Amino acid sequence: MDQTPAEQSSQSIKPVEETPFEALASICSVLVIGLFVLTFIFQNFEIPSSSMEKTLLIGDHVLVDRIALAPPSNWMPLAHYRNVRRGDIIVFFKPGEPDLYLVKRVVGIPGDRIHLRNGIVYLNGQEQNEPQAAKPSDVDYYPYRDDFPAIKPGEGSDVTASWALDLPEHIQGEDLVVPAGQYFAMGDNRTVSLDSRYWGFVPRANIVGRPLFVYWSFITPSDQINKQSAGDRISFIGHMVLHFFDQTRWSRTLHIVR
Repeated sequence: MDQTPAEQSSQSIKPVEETPFEALASICSVLVIGLFVLTFIFQNFEIPSSSMEKTLLIGDHVLVDRIALAPPSNWMPLAHYRNVRRGDIIVFFKPGEPDLYLVKRVVGIPGDRIHLRNGIVYLNGQEQNEPQAAKPSDVDYYPYRDDFPAIKPGEGSDVTASWALDLPEHIQGEDLVVPAGQYFAMGDNRTVSLDSRYWGFVPRANIVGRPLFVYWSFITPSDQINKQSAGDRISFIGHMVLHFFDQTRWSRTLHIVR
């Protein structure tokens, strides 16, 4: 008896069993693509200090875009590139310490003239309105930090030796002038942030990317950054497993970083 076209069609579709080699090749392909994305396009970081509060909290885990602020590349012609702007939050290698990542906000770009007076930033002669920045109180005044760069760093301060020597070369009048290819970055929590005031400009080549959003946030002690032994790390991992639900800051999940 002749078969209908529908019956012929249904019989022509047969499941194909995947060989172990093909299954392994599929898994490897997924891993390679994932590794490429995490290495060259996105990267995750944990915030270890309070220098960017309240924008970023200790224990925030952020996804960083490594493409937008990278120098344009021929191998990724469809990627969107742009220049670093004032107000951008950036992840970068600390000048002089190529293995240490920092996250700060760009306050000055090349050519900008910057100074602080009583903790208020003046950019190109204009007082800046920075609602995200924690300013010093009347009882928390520190001359070098809050009237930068009018006050010379004192002995025993956190200013690096190289920056103490280089700083006077960039001062014109009461302003610090940002040179070409460099950026002036500060933490939003100004009273505790060790930033460009203490170690100098951020070279363009040091900028890794910009954080996009918080994908997970866990309540973390402020001194956890100092606990680097294997025992301390294992202990805190166990703590996170036990308290994943009650100490995760669920309200910060997918929080956009601005």
